[in-house]
Amino acid sequence: MASSTDEPSQPLLLHKNPPSEAPPVESRADEIDSSSNPYPPIAFNYGPRRFHDLPFLFLFIIFVLCTICFGIFCITNHNSNYSNVSSFAYDTNTSSCKVSSSLLVERGLWSWLNRSNVEANSFLKDLVWTLVITAVLSVPFLFGILLLLKNYAKQVVYASLPFFVLIPVFFNVFWFVACTVGENCRESFPLVYRILALLFVFLVIGVIVWIIVANWHRIELTVRILATSANALEHNKGLFVLLPSLTLALLIYFVPIVVFLIFARFNGKIEPQLSESSGDYSCVWKQDRWVPAYYALAILTMLWSIAVMIEAQVYIISGTVAQWYFAKDDSMMRRRIRNSFRNAFGPSFGTVCFSGLLIAAIRFVRAAVDSARREDSTGVVNLILRCCVNFLLSAIDFLNKFTIIFAAIAGESYCSSSRMTYELLRRNLLSAVVVETVSTRILLGITFVISAIYAIVVCAILRAVSDLGADVYLIAVFAWLLLFVVFSFFIHVLDNVIDTIYICFAIDRDKTEVCKPDVHEVYIQLPLTRSERLAHVTGSVV
Repeated sequence: MASSTDEPSQPLLLHKNPPSEAPPVESRADEIDSSSNPYPPIAFNYGPRRFHDLPFLFLFIIFVLCTICFGIFCITNHNSNYSNVSSFAYDTNTSSCKVSSSLLVERGLWSWLNRSNVEANSFLKDLVWTLVITAVLSVPFLFGILLLLKNYAKQVVYASLPFFVLIPVFFNVFWFVACTVGENCRESFPLVYRILALLFVFLVIGVIVWIIVANWHRIELTVRILATSANALEHNKGLFVLLPSLTLALLIYFVPIVVFLIFARFNGKIEPQLSESSGDYSCVWKQDRWVPAYYALAILTMLWSIAVMIEAQVYIISGTVAQWYFAKDDSMMRRRIRNSFRNAFGPSFGTVCFSGLLIAAIRFVRAAVDSARREDSTGVVNLILRCCVNFLLSAIDFLNKFTIIFAAIAGESYCSSSRMTYELLRRNLLSAVVVETVSTRILLGITFVISAIYAIVVCAILRAVSDLGADVYLIAVFAWLLLFVVFSFFIHVLDNVIDTIYICFAIDRDKTEVCKPDVHEVYIQLPLTRSERLAHVTGSVV
């Protein structure tokens, strides 16, 4: 009681509460922020990473081991009489099939080889040399395009835009004139159909022109994005060595599986079969019942392996570029690719397997939907279902693309990376859908133009030094196709670099930091999500 009566006699302004009862405003704000944000601070995880998504890793290993073990069984248990079914005849005494002649399958094989060597090899020789030279020249072409995009992106883009129209127009007029002059083509392709095809191609060219004009205001931003991503890729040129090496390793990994599939056909036995028409017995090959199941297992393993390798490459690209982005000194720039490779096939390999499984499932479902569309499946309900399925698959594709990038940066599990990516983009009014896609289309156009010019040069050289005739055009098409495939790989890498820098920019924006000022100057121009932007503006007005 005495303490209670003495307390009011003290001045009110001099009364001090214990720190535990009245924490500072800053600490209360930190507690509110930490309680409202359930996720840890986002940054690149340079330290040791935990193993995540192990069930999918074990499942992938089980698929691979089962494919290999049963494949070895296919080789050891195969029946060498598979190719000699015609040499067996039904024996009425034993009610079984026995060898009736000594015909050998090698005879047919030998005759086929002799027949194939009769034709001239000039076309094959010119084709092989053209493809080899194209493959060798593709390396300096790639690095040349990379340096041009880094230093002269604006000039390259604006110089290539007219060719997006001129080259299709040239090929359209060329085939029309060549078909009109050629007697065989003129007879098999009437004039009316040639004119309709000519007008249709010109209509497609008009659509291309309209797309360019409609997106003209985005060209400048696209140029700056291409220059920024090319600069990031130029600092990580080792990816051009590692990624093709991984693709080659995948092909080597597929060689024994293909051998297993070939020998799986030889697992069975020759049994008599009663013919319903003649009533006589004949000897036929009867495959073992488990062979179709092994085919399904091996094909699923191959598809999953392809998807895993693609996602592993995305993981390595994202981890390498993110380390370059967040590096504050030269010591953090070392062994970027090695660290990303070790994380992709180490602690995060389960996450990569999970992502690959999703991608493989999406491709399988999409192929099933496309095959159903080609069949007789008409009706409004089927159309609505196909649209819903395609929308869902596209949404999962978008989500998976940025999830694996975030997993490469933070080292989290797949589900945690997916949630944290969504929260990161939502908090910063960003969206995975508004990432600049014009850059990819312009890159495709640029590489198409370069490949087409190269094919024209190859065609002119071959016509001058050889007498292949119309086969020259076929060789030029193969050269164009090979160079375009190589350029498509380059576009795939650069596209992943653009997406990775976008996530790194979002992390900087979330932490109110600027690790790369030149990147912020470009990516800050990307539009915000419409709904989030309206909600943000409404909240600020209120």
